[in-house]
Amino acid sequence: MNSTPITVEAAKEKLQVELILNGIGTQALHETIVAYRANRRAGTHSTKTKAEVNRSGKKPWRQKGTGNARAGYASSPVWRGGGVVFGPKPRDYSKDTNKKVKKLALKKALSSRVAAGDVFVEPAFDVTSGKTKDFVAALAPVLTVDNTVLLVLEGVNQQILQAARNHPRVAVTTADFLNAEDLVRSDKIVIVEAAFAKISNRLKA
Repeated sequence: MNSTPITVEAAKEKLQVELILNGIGTQALHETIVAYRANRRAGTHSTKTKAEVNRSGKKPWRQKGTGNARAGYASSPVWRGGGVVFGPKPRDYSKDTNKKVKKLALKKALSSRVAAGDVFVEPAFDVTSGKTKDFVAALAPVLTVDNTVLLVLEGVNQQILQAARNHPRVAVTTADFLNAEDLVRSDKIVIVEAAFAKISNRLKA
């Protein structure tokens, strides 16, 4: 594959849109990535309060005369095995992000990666064997032992997905599902030529 990153001018021509080469869109990118990560949180963490701990409600010793501090119940938060004060409870972490902000974030992320020289264009990418070693060989110019690679396809390709799923430093997505977090998470990005048309349509919509 081509080991030379795409230039800003070439990317503009392929995408048919102006890239963002200044500070515009930074806040949108931040908010979008925070929302993506928050939406993946299960929010199922839970602790028990003193009312929910299944322990006896009997006083462990009498109120006076023992020399110990007063103790009312075994489920007290100050005791081991007692309840938790202000502990986490199940909650929804999801955040809403409107379409305009997501589109701006995607455009900003792609523009930044192109300007940094991290985006490569491949006329066509296909692995007929479905073997990981053949897939890695095809990505050899950009995939090293120190970096991660995102491969953006035009559409779903089962052979490539099968070949890539065992590699811990390679992610595969399609132009329809590409998002800002994908673009900032990987060290190098390889985009198949045919995918540019779909990405362009998303940025123009």
